[in-house]
Amino acid sequence: MSLLSPRLIAFLAVAQCKTVHGAALQIHMTQTAVTQRIRALERSLKTTLFIRTRKGMQLTPEGEVLLRYCQNIKQMDGEILAKLQGHQSDLEIEITIMSPTSMMRSRIIPKFIPIMKKHGNLLVNFTLADQEKRHLHLKAGLCDFAILEKENLTNEMRYKRLKPEEYVLVCSAAWKKRRIKDIIEKERIVDFDPEDKLTFNYLDLYGFEPPNRSRYFANNTSNLAYLVMEG
Repeated sequence: MSLLSPRLIAFLAVAQCKTVHGAALQIHMTQTAVTQRIRALERSLKTTLFIRTRKGMQLTPEGEVLLRYCQNIKQMDGEILAKLQGHQSDLEIEITIMSPTSMMRSRIIPKFIPIMKKHGNLLVNFTLADQEKRHLHLKAGLCDFAILEKENLTNEMRYKRLKPEEYVLVCSAAWKKRRIKDIIEKERIVDFDPEDKLTFNYLDLYGFEPPNRSRYFANNTSNLAYLVMEG
């Protein structure tokens, strides 16, 4: 627990470590997220807090003043926590995990249910994000965990490789007597959005030529499934 805001926590970490990289490791965030919080803090205070030098991030006079303020608040943290020792069971911890809809429903939430039952004060925000921009949210500090494609991983991230998802190619039941090659050549693909290449990658994996036709798009899993069912 800390009385400091997330922006001030980032500021204090940079002031102590002298580098954004060190601060990011200390507070378990990406370097991008730390930088964005420092910039947001400087904008809100309308001043410059750090100067980048060969020796690292050096505090400006205004930064020195803010550092003393943060240090005073940190001292108060200990006193307040001591008074709360008898009520620590009431403290709540909030985390946010961001995932595509399919994985959230089938893999993420089922794994979290036992954890949430065991730790009643753990508040988990399950955030759906089907577009491949989850790495940007993670870098910005908008979530604590995210399901990412491997090409979106960066050196500043700590990650755990998950077991691969199993995908199947589906179509309307009304086409069950047609050859799959005929369906691929003559019918339109339904995908999530123009950046969604999953169907193309699937066809390529199994030796099918992607059709030279415009696709339909539905950025909602239920709507996408309904369009496929209706043919």
